[in-house]
Amino acid sequence: MATIACPYCYRHIDQRRLAYQCLGLGVPGGVRCTRSIDETRAELTNVRAASFPSFPAPRLLAGRPGRGGGGGGGKAPCPHCGGVTGVRVCPVCHSPLSSAFRSSRSPLIGMVGGKGAGKSVYLAVLNHELRTTVRRRFAADVWFTGDQQGGAGSPRQWLAGSEEQLFERGRLLEQTPSAMNGQRAPVVLEWRQPRRRLGRAGFSTTVLSFYDAAGEDLTTQEQAHTQAYLGVADGLVLLLDPWQLPGALHRIDVPPEVVREAEPPLEVLHRITELLRVAHGVRTAKRVPIPLAVVFAKMDAFFPVLGSDHPLLTRPPATAGYDESIGRSTSEQVRAMLHDYGADDIDQHLELNYADFRYFAVSALGAPPDYATAAVDAGGVQPFRVEEPLLWLLHRFGVIGRSRS
Repeated sequence: MATIACPYCYRHIDQRRLAYQCLGLGVPGGVRCTRSIDETRAELTNVRAASFPSFPAPRLLAGRPGRGGGGGGGKAPCPHCGGVTGVRVCPVCHSPLSSAFRSSRSPLIGMVGGKGAGKSVYLAVLNHELRTTVRRRFAADVWFTGDQQGGAGSPRQWLAGSEEQLFERGRLLEQTPSAMNGQRAPVVLEWRQPRRRLGRAGFSTTVLSFYDAAGEDLTTQEQAHTQAYLGVADGLVLLLDPWQLPGALHRIDVPPEVVREAEPPLEVLHRITELLRVAHGVRTAKRVPIPLAVVFAKMDAFFPVLGSDHPLLTRPPATAGYDESIGRSTSEQVRAMLHDYGADDIDQHLELNYADFRYFAVSALGAPPDYATAAVDAGGVQPFRVEEPLLWLLHRFGVIGRSRS
């Protein structure tokens, strides 16, 4: 069975048996379907936008390529109004799925971190970079897919409340509220790029789903277990707060009032590890096989401490691939920093519990903001290496190639 995780509800579904959604067209002389709130979708994703009814694929079409199957377009008549539709939706949560999803084998990448780690700002800046500089770098087409984004409504609404807030108005984002019933609509993008296989030119499409979990949703093990997306993630981006490393606050210039009830990174890491072991059935004698990008965000506060000639402050060349040698060097530099700051327990935990992990040091803003006025630095947002964790994971899954410096 060709199962894959839905990028909206994170349940495993069969690509050959996607459901349909009515278009409300009806048939001549008949009664058309009307829009209403889909309670199933509302329960599983907290999206309460009105939509036309969804229905399972007719038995004669289910699983047949070119008709109702995962590989073809396929159309079916609505059992309520008779109108023909080709819109496919998740059979579990009824969220609309793009045509590319039906034939993709997209890795599902999750994002998680403790309270105050800067996830919302990082996610907003990462999405901006993917659709601008990274898109050009890889000659890719990167854009939103789906009618809801990030729990904020349409893609246009999400952009207004996140990226435009930072890049155009120069204002910091407010703290992410805790998800209602542990559910929030993710931000979902499609990455489409040219690809050549066996001498033939073609295209590949990858669906990227990012869920911005509030730090409060991970403050206890019980709440961590409510985050279903972590249990089906093929790879994880884990954001940790470097300000909470032992002795860090004595070396960096950060107003005490902005360090708000933040948790030590090791406590967050322990809970995520336990969740992954349970969700993926990993025995205690084994390491967690899920690739883990361990990202220390808000590194701009450490720029004066590290000095301008520090290797961590060197940007890798913008080639169309992931530079493995620079990635390894960066990871070793972060590991050395952890030991220097007395946080070697983080490194020890990762070594003993994960089969595949790598360290990253990033800054979404690129310069310390004015925390008193919640304003971005006067020079604007200057993203620093924010795309590298995702590019490493995409390289691990074979979506992008390798480059060498």
